[in-house]
Amino acid sequence: MSQKVLLNAKAINIILHRLACQLIERHHDFSNTVLIGLQPRGVFLASRLAKILTEDYKIKDIKLGQLDITFYRDDFRRSDKPLEANATKINFLVEEKNVVFVDDVLYTGRSIRSALTAIQSFGRPKEIELLTLIDRRFSRHLPIQPDYRGRQVDVINNEKVKVNWTEQDGEDAVYLIEK
Repeated sequence: MSQKVLLNAKAINIILHRLACQLIERHHDFSNTVLIGLQPRGVFLASRLAKILTEDYKIKDIKLGQLDITFYRDDFRRSDKPLEANATKINFLVEEKNVVFVDDVLYTGRSIRSALTAIQSFGRPKEIELLTLIDRRFSRHLPIQPDYRGRQVDVINNEKVKVNWTEQDGEDAVYLIEK
C-alpha cells in the first residue's frame, strides 16, 4: 500500500482561508446562515472554518452544529459489525436558515443524501449548500455537487483519499492511498 501527499498543512490552511472568504462573499455576516459539520470527520473542517471566520474575519456569532447520519445511511444494515453512532449537536433552529453542510471528502454522494434526510428532523431550511475539502470528481453515485470545494481530485476506484486532522491524527495532511 503506497501513499502520496496531496495537501500538506500549509496548503490546507490556504484552502481553508479561501473557503472562508467564499462563504463570507455569499453569506456576509452569517445572521441567517448555520454551519453543520457531518460526523465524524466533517466536524473538524467545520470547526476550523468557524474559528477562521470568527478570529481572522471577525464574524460574530457563528452557529456551528454537528450532524450524525449513521442511521440515515442506505447501507447501515449491510455491515457485519455493530454501528457506532456519533453525537448530533444542533442547538439552534434550522427553519428558514441557510444551512451549509461541511464534510471532508465528497465521494459517492450517499453521505450527503443521508444528511439531507437527517436535517429534516430539525426543521425546513431555506437553502442547503455543500462545502467539501476534497471532491472526488468521478466517483459519484448520486447527482450531488459541492457549492464550495477546496480541491478537486481525480481518483480511480482502487485509490482512497484520507484526510488527517491535527485534532485526531496529529497532523494536517491529505493523502492519496493506493489499496
